[in-house]
Amino acid sequence: MASPVARLTALTAALSLLALGSPAHAAPETNLFGSYATCYGGAVRSYFQTAGWGGDAGPYRTSTRCRDINVRNASEFGVEACVIFIDKTDKCNYRTYLPSRSDFITVATNVRDGVRFQVRFETLRYEYEPLVAYHAY
Repeated sequence: MASPVARLTALTAALSLLALGSPAHAAPETNLFGSYATCYGGAVRSYFQTAGWGGDAGPYRTSTRCRDINVRNASEFGVEACVIFIDKTDKCNYRTYLPSRSDFITVATNVRDGVRFQVRFETLRYEYEPLVAYHAY
């Protein structure tokens, strides 16, 4: 018969494994990092030599990679961004503030696949530095 110390050690090891789970049994849907990489992995860069008052990037067409339209501001200054669904209107949806050097931020949600759009950037003041952004859609 095993000693009480050996049984306690085995029980502790088993409980540790149960608490941590096994990565081999994780469902693909629960891999949030994988979804993040898939959506943002196809991001497109837009660049304006001088940001000025802003400008439009695109046109783009939504894809199956992301359910939303996401933008990351890689510039030294904050900017407001909005989406224009160019087959329907020439006006912006709501404006979203993107701080300087931001992560990806959603600017339009639950957009169907295959929808054509542009992203409009509006600077808060005239900027001489370049405006650099990445779009994932």
